Amino acid sequence: MDQSQGFVAPPGIGTPPLMPQVELCQCPWKEFTAENGKTYYHNINTKESRWIIPPELEEIKKRVTEESKPKSVPVSPKEITSPFSISASISPSNSPNVSNSTASPGPKSNAMEAAMAATLAAISIPTPPNRPEDDVYTSNHYDRTETKPSTPEPKVYKDKKEAMEAFKDLLKDKNVPSNASWDQCVKIIQNDPRYETFKKLNERKQVFNAYKTQKQKDEKEEQRTKAKKSKEHLEEFLMKSDKMLSTTKYYKCDELFGHLEVWQSVSDSDRRDIYDDVVFALAKKEKEDAKILKKRNMKKLSEVLECMTKINYDTTWTEAQTMLLNNSAFKNDVNLLAMDKEDALIVFEEHIRLSEKEYLEEREREKRRQKRQSRKNRDQFLALLDHLHEEGKLTSMSLWVELYPIISADIRFSAMLGQTGSTPLDLFKFYVEDLKSRFHDEKKIIKEILREKEFDVKAATSFDQFATVICEDKRSASLDAGNVKLTYNSLLEKAEMKEKERLKEETKRMKKLENAFKNLLKELNVDFEKPWEEIKAKVENENEYKAFGSDSDAQRVYKDFQHEMEESCSHHHSRSRKSKKNKKNKSKYRSASSSESEDKDKHKKSKHKSQSTSPATESEQEYVNNKKKKSKKKHRRKSKSSSPSDRNRSGEISESELEKQRALLLAELKDESD
Repeated sequence: MDQSQGFVAPPGIGTPPLMPQVELCQCPWKEFTAENGKTYYHNINTKESRWIIPPELEEIKKRVTEESKPKSVPVSPKEITSPFSISASISPSNSPNVSNSTASPGPKSNAMEAAMAATLAAISIPTPPNRPEDDVYTSNHYDRTETKPSTPEPKVYKDKKEAMEAFKDLLKDKNVPSNASWDQCVKIIQNDPRYETFKKLNERKQVFNAYKTQKQKDEKEEQRTKAKKSKEHLEEFLMKSDKMLSTTKYYKCDELFGHLEVWQSVSDSDRRDIYDDVVFALAKKEKEDAKILKKRNMKKLSEVLECMTKINYDTTWTEAQTMLLNNSAFKNDVNLLAMDKEDALIVFEEHIRLSEKEYLEEREREKRRQKRQSRKNRDQFLALLDHLHEEGKLTSMSLWVELYPIISADIRFSAMLGQTGSTPLDLFKFYVEDLKSRFHDEKKIIKEILREKEFDVKAATSFDQFATVICEDKRSASLDAGNVKLTYNSLLEKAEMKEKERLKEETKRMKKLENAFKNLLKELNVDFEKPWEEIKAKVENENEYKAFGSDSDAQRVYKDFQHEMEESCSHHHSRSRKSKKNKKNKSKYRSASSSESEDKDKHKKSKHKSQSTSPATESEQEYVNNKKKKSKKKHRRKSKSSSPSDRNRSGEISESELEKQRALLLAELKDESD
């Protein structure tokens, strides 16, 4: 509490309220000042920090301000020393007795003392927490903190490292020199709140020594940096000076720049080193400038040549020189006129090389353009073939002759005429071959469709029926019509082969049934002249009869049986007549067979000879033998197809005569029976 102000008698009757200064001391919120000078507030209990003053602390400060204004007779400053001295005069029973040496006679002073004693008796001064650094604090220090409540308490840090950094920052802020002693340092920083960061002296000295070491390093680095900057400034000055050339001597530089601070701030040894570096750099720079000028002249000459359209890839250097002398851009440029002729020739050669390259590239581009156009024409022609295939006009069975009238009328066909590469005919053939190569895959798809539809191709199945079943499936959209037709033909051929095999097997089966039934009729010794109705009663319970599917088949076989029996009877009666003719025929057959055997023997001998003579003529011999076989087959066919008149000439009887003979025999048999 500020000693220039006294205590004010508490208003009202009863226990007096706490003094605002004591409340300010007891408040957990403390006021501190940051490094940047800004005030912040820290709660020592919750460890919370704020930039804005808390409401409770603000209220206490207002009360302190209001109470600090004089509202009653103040007590003399000498009467009150400190809270500790006052509390020491209070008896253990908290009676309001005040020391006699502090009061003056008079009723008013007694009343004031009594009020003060009652107020102090109600104050319970908080005891500070036990800390290991309590030995640093003294009663005088405590009095100073109590009488100056606005002084902030030391900031609490997370760890020792952070505290060391804060103490180093304090030393830096106060700019403590690197050669200062600890006592000098304490005089500089003792009034700063951050001085209380460490309570132990050895910790403060440890941070101070580390700071001094780092400070000395920084000062040395600063001096080195300053010397380096001076050298850099001198070097930069010499490089930019117009008086400085690569041929300038050192003593000349000393005469020219010796009175300047930039020259004097560097030692003589360093100046000589810098001079050598500058002379070397200037010489290098002059060379670079010469290169830049050369490059500039060559670039400028190249631009002039590019602007001259009369110079092309076959222009000579002599012709180009004449043209350049007449060119205003070249004539008016002093640097170009003074340009080295070798450099100019190099530029001209490069220009001619580029012109030739552009010419060749242009020609190559034209070739690529034509090639690209040819490819586009081929693609368009293939699109035409695709269109014809989608319409069903082009299939794997199509021919060029058939589709030529349609294709030749299209402009895409005309666009391909005269160009290199594949012709329209080649593309057509490739397209058809591609369709044919898809036959096996599409055949599998067609078979799958037929299997899913449970449709079997038979010998009587038409192509329309087949195509209708295939078109009902979505997969048929990608099928080629020609491959569909080929698949149909293949399946139809297989069906016809199966049908032939079935008919053949059925014929064999019926032949067996017929033979079994005929044998049954012979075993039963039936009269073949009787009608079928009488014979049926005898054989209808037999297995041979039941094997037929219908009665008509059995009746047909019975008619054949009758016919055979009639023929056998007629042959029996005419056997004597035929015997003489047969003898003649046998003699003829023998003579013919003997002649044939002789021919065969001769043929074998000739064949054996030909084989033994030369194996190279085997193919010719086979060709001759095949011809002979064919001629023999033709002869046999002619003999088989000979007319009945020829057979009659050879001694055979015609069918009409046989019928007549049968009829006569039947008549004779009837007469005999009668």
